[in-house]
Amino acid sequence: MSHQYNHTHPIQIRFNDIDMLGHTTNSVYMQYFDLGRMHYFNDVLKERMDWQDEGLILVSININYLAQTKLYDELEVRTKVTKLGNKSLEMHQQIYNKTTNEVAAEGKSTMVGYSGSKEQSIAVPTRWRVAFANFEKDIDL
Repeated sequence: MSHQYNHTHPIQIRFNDIDMLGHTTNSVYMQYFDLGRMHYFNDVLKERMDWQDEGLILVSININYLAQTKLYDELEVRTKVTKLGNKSLEMHQQIYNKTTNEVAAEGKSTMVGYSGSKEQSIAVPTRWRVAFANFEKDIDL
């Protein structure tokens, strides 16, 4: 997944993120990707989602683990919307190890517009679609 990432966010590795081998345990990467998505949405949309009215829910994620990370490594999560559908979007993410200059993990996810109060899928709001397209420059509305 070679993409140009316009959004990055630093990751603080916590002591309890480390397993008995001294590596960041695999399940923690999901939390890192969640953190990256939240900061991406806040920064790009310039608003906080009202999850009961209009939000996005994760319906699929695939993670490829490429290199180990350790407690004192400096990490960042890179996030990008790569496709926009009517009710869904696709995101690609990386955990990048700035200490070793390696991509430690790659993630690909699908999110769907969702109304918590109605408990049903909704179209991705037009203002969000415009914000994603303006930020990324390489996706179509």
